Amino acid sequence: MATPQPAIGDWYRLNGGALFEVVALDDDDGTIEIQYFDGTVEEMDIEDWEAQWEDGALELAEAPEDWSGSVDVEATDDQGRGSDSLGEDRDLRASGLEGIDLFE
Repeated sequence: MATPQPAIGDWYRLNGGALFEVVALDDDDGTIEIQYFDGTVEEMDIEDWEAQWEDGALELAEAPEDWSGSVDVEATDDQGRGSDSLGEDRDLRASGLEGIDLFE
């Protein structure tokens, strides 16, 4: 079977279970930059890519449903609030200042 050409945005899995995405290709250097789901970035030679594919150590994979593993994104609830909001309303306004004498 022919070795697939990696494409930016494609997801793969190593035989050990590590899920990663192709994030950059450098045709001049013959390297592929990959980012594991945990955020670790690594560079791989195209020769290593081909050898791992032929050995069965590399397989095409689906993108994870929870894509936030490698990015610093706060989980949001159904109303778009971050997990640190604890339900408080972010649109609160100060009450009017009528009746306050600032020069007392």
